[in-house]
Amino acid sequence: MYFWDKHKTITGYYELLSAEVCDRYGLTQMECDIRMFLHNNPQHNTAAEIVKVRKSTKSHVSTSLKNLENEGLIERIQSEDNKKHIEIVLLDKAELIVEAGIKAQKSSQTLSG
Repeated sequence: MYFWDKHKTITGYYELLSAEVCDRYGLTQMECDIRMFLHNNPQHNTAAEIVKVRKSTKSHVSTSLKNLENEGLIERIQSEDNKKHIEIVLLDKAELIVEAGIKAQKSSQTLSG
């Protein structure tokens, strides 16, 4: 099996597992992915970094962050030094969803092993 075939299989399986989490908590795939990205990469906690690192579109990230904020799962904190720098923090309410996402990620990793 070629690398890209294996990658596609793993990605598809991960999306299937994470879709269960998304459905259970009423999230879109992008919202679920961003939430897990923030959990796994706390050093990349701005919208610009999410767009850059994940190669996502600004509009999708912006919409997803707004929805996550409205659901009380994240908070945006504006820097006192630089008004344009806004950090994104996962809130405690997101913890159960993060745990479910971790289980989905671990399940998908067993396929790649």
